[in-house]
Amino acid sequence: MSCEEINVTAPVLSAPVPTIPPYATMLGFTRYVTRTGPAKATFVGGLRKARERRSGFNPHGQLVKALKADIAFRTGGSYLNGVTDLVKDRWKPLYESVSAGALTYLASLGDPEQVGLAQTRDALASVGPLAVKINPHFGLRYEADGGRREAVRLHFDEAPPTTEAITATLYLMARHMDQILPNAEPVLVDLRRGVTHRIDPAAKPADIESWLAGEAAAFTAMWATTAA
Repeated sequence: MSCEEINVTAPVLSAPVPTIPPYATMLGFTRYVTRTGPAKATFVGGLRKARERRSGFNPHGQLVKALKADIAFRTGGSYLNGVTDLVKDRWKPLYESVSAGALTYLASLGDPEQVGLAQTRDALASVGPLAVKINPHFGLRYEADGGRREAVRLHFDEAPPTTEAITATLYLMARHMDQILPNAEPVLVDLRRGVTHRIDPAAKPADIESWLAGEAAAFTAMWATTAA
């Protein structure tokens, strides 16, 4: 028998495709709950692909730093007034459209000598079967109000936050406030308009929990179906 006759080609084994567990940041999850119909699956598929590529870019980072600096150093908006000149030309229109509202929000905090930053921590929440990263932008402490504290999440989008986005954001932060900033109140600031949103005292936590769990279950199912 010739060598050619006994030569057997070994099977080629493909590397297993790594399993990417379902995951969302608070921003991603709150944007998801505002969508309807097929747009939900499309959005989840985009999040999964970004997660697989480990891609992501935050264009608002310099603005957040400027706002925090004005609060910390009690400079009344000087950092916010100058931040547009520090970013690349492609981001200048965005910064111009957001910084005016940020200045309005800064002024709404009251006497700069009585407001300071408070350290917050991120939390990893389980919403039904879904892991959601809860990450406020910063915390505040009001010295003139008995040391009252707030955990602040900023909304930068051109459109105002929907009722669903406001509810989900504030509830998720409140749910994990012991980890984020104990005894603080969650707030969502619509930065373009300088408007602060707080939890509706008439809202029923059990109903919100049920709604979020259902949304998270659907998110998880869509994450699996977009894996192909």
